[in-house]
Amino acid sequence: MHYKRHNGGMGEFDLIARYFTRPVRRAVLGVGDDCALLQPRAGIQLAISSDMLVEGRHFFAGTDAYRLGHKALAVNLSDLAACGAQPVAFTLALALPRVDEPWLQAFSSGLLALADAHGCELIGGDTTQGPLNICITVFGEVPAGQALLRSGARAGDDLYVSGHLGDARLALECLLGHFALPPALLAPAQQRLEAPTPRVALGQALRSIASAALDVSDGLLGDLSHLLRASGVGACVDTSCTSALLATQVAAGQTGQPLETERVRQCTLAGGDDYELLFTAAPGQRHAVLAAAQASATAVTRIGTIEASPGLRLMDSQGQTITARYASFDHFA
Repeated sequence: MHYKRHNGGMGEFDLIARYFTRPVRRAVLGVGDDCALLQPRAGIQLAISSDMLVEGRHFFAGTDAYRLGHKALAVNLSDLAACGAQPVAFTLALALPRVDEPWLQAFSSGLLALADAHGCELIGGDTTQGPLNICITVFGEVPAGQALLRSGARAGDDLYVSGHLGDARLALECLLGHFALPPALLAPAQQRLEAPTPRVALGQALRSIASAALDVSDGLLGDLSHLLRASGVGACVDTSCTSALLATQVAAGQTGQPLETERVRQCTLAGGDDYELLFTAAPGQRHAVLAAAQASATAVTRIGTIEASPGLRLMDSQGQTITARYASFDHFA
């Protein structure tokens, strides 16, 4: 069902024209026809990914519309980052319970501000009436043969993660009423949950340096298991390194009230919604990794080592094995 005009109200095509139609920049043909047209350059491969955000499943009803527009595109750009691709264009499929013009203005502003920051143009999509649901398909470019994949990790490689881990999960626990944080600590954690930063520049800087990569969306250990399975290897993770990446823990420690160790591990190891890059590189690439981090203005931390034997081992700060299990997010679990 499409939006129809009622008593002079806004219809589907008015909505698209007002909030989502822009001049074509890099695409051959953008919004307005039955299909958009993209023309890949010689020697370039297209990287394509889709993500869906569903109200009540991926975000709370009433979430700030500007942040929601940002996040809807950010989670897709994070996939391009994990592939080492440069963003080019995206499509938007949007189901709305009703036409709410202030909401649409804020949502489109957040969406298009991030799109402009990465030179990624909206080239088409669809709108319909229904429960709030946002589905974006993003297109990127990567030189042929240079895409970062999950399948290239080798025994002896270092294991790295970008940025911070666990703050989004901690914010979610607070918003669900499972845990309490002072407002000064909750606000930045909630920012990480609702407006993540896609590591696009780092992904491109890691081409020819990283041996394997993916983005952390469902939790560090769960996503790491996908990389290990694709590469046919195992890993040892130093949880003291990962725990130090919880920015809220650092801030709480400065107040003299650090978070409980098990909560920190749960958030950093199995949190989800981090949208950081998890990648591997040979030990001989350590200086190159640091240079890529500096060039992209993104912190990276070495958190473990890839091993030949399949499986995943967790070590504490004393070098002792951790036997607790940490389950990452699963839509159908």
